[in-house]
Amino acid sequence: MYKKSFYPFLPVLAAAALALAGCAQGGAPASSASASLTQNAAALTVSEPWVKAADSGMSAAFGTIRNSTDKEVTVVSVTTPASSKVELHETVMGANGTMQMQAKQGGFVVPAKGEVTLEPGGNHIMLMGLAKPVLAGDEISFELKTSDGGAVDFTAQGKDFTGANENYSGGENTKSGHDSSHVSMDHSHSESATPAPSK
Repeated sequence: MYKKSFYPFLPVLAAAALALAGCAQGGAPASSASASLTQNAAALTVSEPWVKAADSGMSAAFGTIRNSTDKEVTVVSVTTPASSKVELHETVMGANGTMQMQAKQGGFVVPAKGEVTLEPGGNHIMLMGLAKPVLAGDEISFELKTSDGGAVDFTAQGKDFTGANENYSGGENTKSGHDSSHVSMDHSHSESATPAPSK
């Protein structure tokens, strides 16, 4: 009589064990996905990032994006709370013989075990419609988004820099301010050299 009283509980215990096993299996994909995102984020690093100081309108961010993996990684977009609109830009020779900025179609492709340099007169991150002035010493946060769903955060420091002023259709530049609502993508740089920013 005493032994029989335990038998009804055996099916309950077996069902509970199966339920726990099912929960453990269901949780595995989540851990795998988390690890994948971590790998994507760790693939890229940004070294020596800085942002050109500007009172209003526009500015640009520079630095070196490095890829530590064995496959190329493409940066497709960038966001920052410092600007309402951010674009990936390249500098090319225009039809009139001057260097002109334009959106980088397809984004920045960072080669396997390689890097992409962002510099005045070359590739850069364009901030259009600054939320407030960027002053020397300010810490500006950014997030890079990659084509494989990864995201990389970095912080760039504001620096005074007088070279490579961007000249726009209205003759204004990033230091004097500009209404970003009517900016064309046909911007020209006054310098193509890459002098070091002032400390």
